[in-house]
Amino acid sequence: MDFAKAFDKVLHAHLLYKLECYGIRGQILNWLKDFLSSRKQRVLIEGHSSDWLGVTSGVPQGSILGPLLFLIYINDLPNAVTCNSDLFADDTVLHHLIENVSDCEQLQDDVDSASEWCKSWLVTLKTEKCEVLHVTRKKDPIISAYTLNNSVLPAVDHHKHL
Repeated sequence: MDFAKAFDKVLHAHLLYKLECYGIRGQILNWLKDFLSSRKQRVLIEGHSSDWLGVTSGVPQGSILGPLLFLIYINDLPNAVTCNSDLFADDTVLHHLIENVSDCEQLQDDVDSASEWCKSWLVTLKTEKCEVLHVTRKKDPIISAYTLNNSVLPAVDHHKHL
Protein backbone atom coordinates (compact mmCIF):
# COMPACT_ATOMS: atom_id res chain seq x y z
CA MET A 1 0.00 0.00 0.00
CA ASP A 2 1.28 3.45 -0.86
CA PHE A 3 0.32 6.72 0.80
CA ALA A 4 -0.52 9.57 -1.59
CA LYS A 5 1.53 12.71 -0.92
CA ALA A 6 2.41 11.12 2.40
CA PHE A 7 4.78 13.71 3.76
CA ASP A 8 2.46 16.58 2.73
CA LYS A 9 -0.69 15.21 4.38
CA VAL A 10 0.46 14.98 8.00
CA LEU A 11 -1.60 17.51 9.94
CA HIS A 12 0.61 19.22 12.51
CA ALA A 13 -2.09 19.21 15.21
CA HIS A 14 -2.63 15.47 14.77
CA LEU A 15 1.10 14.75 14.80
CA LEU A 16 1.62 16.80 17.96
CA TYR A 17 -1.28 14.91 19.58
CA LYS A 18 0.33 11.58 18.69
CA LEU A 19 3.72 12.74 19.97
CA GLU A 20 2.08 13.59 23.30
CA CYS A 21 0.43 10.16 23.37
CA TYR A 22 3.89 8.61 22.95
CA GLY A 23 5.10 10.58 25.97
CA ILE A 24 6.87 13.42 24.17
CA ARG A 25 6.21 16.49 26.31
CA GLY A 26 7.82 19.64 27.64
CA GLN A 27 10.73 21.26 25.85
CA ILE A 28 11.08 18.53 23.22
CA LEU A 29 7.40 18.81 22.23
CA ASN A 30 7.68 22.61 22.14
CA TRP A 31 10.80 22.34 19.98
CA LEU A 32 9.00 20.00 17.54
CA LYS A 33 5.98 22.33 17.51
CA ASP A 34 8.26 25.24 16.60
CA PHE A 35 10.00 23.11 13.97
CA LEU A 36 6.64 22.42 12.31
CA SER A 37 4.70 25.62 12.86
CA SER A 38 7.20 28.28 11.85
CA ARG A 39 6.82 27.47 8.17
CA LYS A 40 5.30 29.60 5.43
CA GLN A 41 4.95 29.13 1.70
CA ARG A 42 3.96 31.04 -1.41
CA VAL A 43 3.70 30.40 -5.12
CA LEU A 44 5.97 32.20 -7.57
CA ILE A 45 5.13 32.12 -11.28
CA GLU A 46 6.94 34.23 -13.88
CA GLY A 47 7.98 36.82 -11.32
CA HIS A 48 4.52 37.13 -9.71
CA SER A 49 4.00 35.74 -6.24
CA SER A 50 1.07 34.93 -4.01
CA ASP A 51 0.83 36.05 -0.41
CA TRP A 52 2.72 34.06 2.18
CA LEU A 53 0.53 31.51 3.99
CA GLY A 54 1.21 29.45 7.08
CA VAL A 55 1.76 25.73 6.52
CA THR A 56 -0.47 23.59 8.76
CA SER A 57 0.37 20.18 7.36
CA GLY A 58 3.32 18.23 6.09
CA VAL A 59 6.66 17.24 7.46
CA PRO A 60 9.72 18.89 5.94
CA GLN A 61 11.10 16.73 3.15
CA GLY A 62 14.83 16.56 2.91
CA SER A 63 15.15 16.93 6.64
CA ILE A 64 16.37 14.21 8.96
CA LEU A 65 13.25 14.55 11.12
CA GLY A 66 10.71 14.44 8.26
CA PRO A 67 10.69 10.67 7.67
CA LEU A 68 10.85 9.97 11.41
CA LEU A 69 7.87 12.24 12.11
CA PHE A 70 5.90 10.58 9.30
CA LEU A 71 6.62 7.14 10.74
CA ILE A 72 5.51 8.34 14.17
CA TYR A 73 2.32 9.61 12.53
CA ILE A 74 1.48 6.23 10.98
CA ASN A 75 3.00 4.09 13.74
CA ASP A 76 -0.41 3.11 15.16
CA LEU A 77 -1.78 1.89 11.81
CA PRO A 78 -0.82 -1.72 12.70
CA ASN A 79 -3.18 -1.45 15.71
CA ALA A 80 -6.08 -1.03 13.26
CA VAL A 81 -5.48 -4.41 11.60
CA THR A 82 -5.18 -8.00 12.79
CA CYS A 83 -2.76 -9.22 10.11
CA ASN A 84 0.97 -8.65 10.06
CA SER A 85 2.08 -5.26 8.81
CA ASP A 86 5.35 -3.61 7.91
CA LEU A 87 5.88 0.13 7.64
CA PHE A 88 8.71 1.68 5.65
CA ALA A 89 8.71 5.36 4.70
CA ASP A 90 5.41 5.93 2.86
CA ASP A 91 4.83 2.26 2.06
CA THR A 92 2.86 -0.22 4.12
CA VAL A 93 2.69 -3.96 3.59
CA LEU A 94 -0.14 -6.05 5.00
CA HIS A 95 0.47 -9.78 4.89
CA HIS A 96 -1.51 -12.76 6.06
CA LEU A 97 -1.19 -16.52 5.72
CA ILE A 98 -4.09 -17.70 3.58
CA GLU A 99 -5.20 -21.24 4.40
CA ASN A 100 -8.93 -20.93 3.76
CA VAL A 101 -11.60 -18.54 2.49
CA SER A 102 -12.12 -16.99 5.92
CA ASP A 103 -8.44 -15.92 5.87
CA CYS A 104 -9.16 -14.10 2.59
CA GLU A 105 -12.15 -12.40 4.21
CA GLN A 106 -10.02 -11.41 7.21
CA LEU A 107 -7.36 -9.89 4.96
CA GLN A 108 -10.04 -7.91 3.11
CA ASP A 109 -11.38 -6.72 6.49
CA ASP A 110 -7.86 -5.57 7.35
CA VAL A 111 -7.51 -3.70 4.05
CA ASP A 112 -10.85 -2.01 4.86
CA SER A 113 -9.68 -1.23 8.40
CA ALA A 114 -6.46 0.29 7.09
CA SER A 115 -8.51 2.43 4.73
CA GLU A 116 -10.76 3.57 7.60
CA TRP A 117 -7.69 4.39 9.71
CA CYS A 118 -6.42 6.54 6.84
CA LYS A 119 -9.73 8.39 6.62
CA SER A 120 -9.69 9.01 10.39
CA TRP A 121 -6.19 10.49 10.26
CA LEU A 122 -6.76 12.34 6.97
CA VAL A 123 -4.18 10.53 4.86
CA THR A 124 -4.95 8.82 1.57
CA LEU A 125 -3.84 5.54 0.12
CA LYS A 126 -2.90 5.87 -3.53
CA THR A 127 -5.12 3.08 -4.84
CA GLU A 128 -3.43 2.91 -8.24
CA LYS A 129 -0.09 2.15 -6.56
CA CYS A 130 -1.47 -0.56 -4.26
CA GLU A 131 -1.25 -4.16 -5.38
CA VAL A 132 -1.60 -7.77 -4.26
CA LEU A 133 1.19 -10.31 -4.39
CA HIS A 134 0.38 -13.99 -3.79
CA VAL A 135 3.42 -15.89 -2.52
CA THR A 136 2.95 -19.64 -2.46
CA ARG A 137 4.38 -23.02 -3.39
CA LYS A 138 0.97 -24.70 -3.41
CA LYS A 139 -0.29 -26.28 -6.61
CA ASP A 140 -3.83 -25.02 -6.01
CA PRO A 141 -3.55 -21.90 -3.87
CA ILE A 142 -6.56 -20.00 -2.63
CA ILE A 143 -6.57 -16.83 -4.70
CA SER A 144 -8.90 -13.98 -3.88
CA ALA A 145 -9.46 -10.52 -5.28
CA TYR A 146 -9.09 -7.65 -2.83
CA THR A 147 -10.55 -4.17 -3.05
CA LEU A 148 -9.53 -0.80 -1.70
CA ASN A 149 -11.98 2.10 -1.83
CA ASN A 150 -14.23 0.19 -4.26
CA SER A 151 -11.33 -0.54 -6.64
CA VAL A 152 -10.06 -4.04 -7.27
CA LEU A 153 -6.36 -4.19 -6.48
CA PRO A 154 -4.28 -5.66 -9.29
CA ALA A 155 -2.52 -8.94 -8.60
CA VAL A 156 1.15 -8.94 -9.58
CA ASP A 157 3.68 -11.75 -9.89
CA HIS A 158 6.59 -9.72 -8.51
CA HIS A 159 7.17 -6.58 -6.50
CA LYS A 160 10.30 -4.57 -5.73
CA HIS A 161 10.22 -3.90 -2.02
CA LEU A 162 12.67 -1.52 -0.44
